[in-house]
Parts: sequence; C-alpha cells; structure tokens
Amino acid sequence: MQAPPRPFTPAQRLRKRSEFDRVYRDARRSADNLFSVFARPNGGTQARLGLSMSARLVGNAVRRNRLKRLVRESFREHQHLLPPVDIVVNARSGARNADNAAIRESLARHWHAVIKKCAAS
Repeated sequence: MQAPPRPFTPAQRLRKRSEFDRVYRDARRSADNLFSVFARPNGGTQARLGLSMSARLVGNAVRRNRLKRLVRESFREHQHLLPPVDIVVNARSGARNADNAAIRESLARHWHAVIKKCAAS
C-alpha cells in the first residue's frame, strides 16, 4: 500500500527576504551541529518552509542541492504534524559530510522541537 502523496506546493515556500527576516526576528530556535531551525507561528493554515544553504559552510552546488532535497523530503513527510508556522532551516558546517540517515534523524528532532515550542503559542 502506497502512502498518500504529500506535495510541497509553492504556497508552502518562503521566498521573499521579508518573510525570512520576519522568522529570524521573532523565532523559536532549535539547533544542533547539522542545522539551525527557526520557527514562528504564521497565523495561516499550514506550515511553510524556507531554506538557507551557504556555499562557504556546506560546499559546492551538488552538496547544497542534496541537502535541500533531503530537507524538503523530510518537511513533506512531517508537514501533517506541524502547526501553522514559518520555518527557516539553515545548514551548518556539520551537514557538509553527514550521511543521509544522520540528516533525516536531525531534521526529525527539529520538527518535533518546532511542534513542542510552537504548539503552546
């Protein structure tokens, strides 16, 4: 039996600098050696995701794109659990050489931290 599709639509993306700035300014933060995750309730009906991957910290385009793919995949898998928040995920230098399992595990911890920290709001 196949799991129901969980798309990542344009409405679930943070695109504008002002959207990122709003999250950074008034965020609840969760961090480890792979990612810093900033979350802020958005007053909407669904969670939205923004990504920030620095070439200096993460490496070349291949590594950055791989990380972005893994973050988006993890977000899609957990979006049904997340409250309506805006989330920005910043990669840290530890993510450069981390394997896929460590990245998924780290992100799952961050999503649960977001649920815990933002559900009280």
